[in-house]
Amino acid sequence: MNNKLENKKIAILMTDGFEEVEYTEPRKALDEAGATSHVIALKSGKVKAWNSDKWGGEYNVDKTIDNASADDYDGLFLPGGVLNPDQLRMNKKAVEFATNFFKQKKPIAAICHGPQILIETGALKGRRMTSYPSIKTDLINAGADWVDEEVVVDEGLTTSRKPDDIPAFINKMVEEFAEGKHAMQNTIEA
Repeated sequence: MNNKLENKKIAILMTDGFEEVEYTEPRKALDEAGATSHVIALKSGKVKAWNSDKWGGEYNVDKTIDNASADDYDGLFLPGGVLNPDQLRMNKKAVEFATNFFKQKKPIAAICHGPQILIETGALKGRRMTSYPSIKTDLINAGADWVDEEVVVDEGLTTSRKPDDIPAFINKMVEEFAEGKHAMQNTIEA
């Protein structure tokens, strides 16, 4: 992927129960594209992955949400999994962190259930996006224009449905992170 993301810092917001392949494959692509990526979690130490139908590996946390600021990053990546985004959306600091990427017009990429935390930001009204089908109604109720497509990009917001979509998701995520800030029309007032 060459060095499309050289000098870019990407925040990966997640906690226990993220879908392993939805983290490992995109992070590998970010690293290969030259980005510096940091895992930001609710707790320090390690976070534990979910692998299809059982617990997966454990991964190092670089920063806790208490010590992270959107000001320090060029983009936000949100892996999916059922447990992970449900916990994140209940954490005020995690929601504030994600909200600040919208306020600063920085690109965000979310796959599968990952967009759940974005519902809490109040920034999805009129945004075209996709997700795992089980959160379709939640996104529509938050004002999103939900579509059933492999990957959707709307003014710097990249979303995909499931692990099968990872190759298309990675390509668009890297492209959007390389482009940087976008003129998002439905952004929250800073």
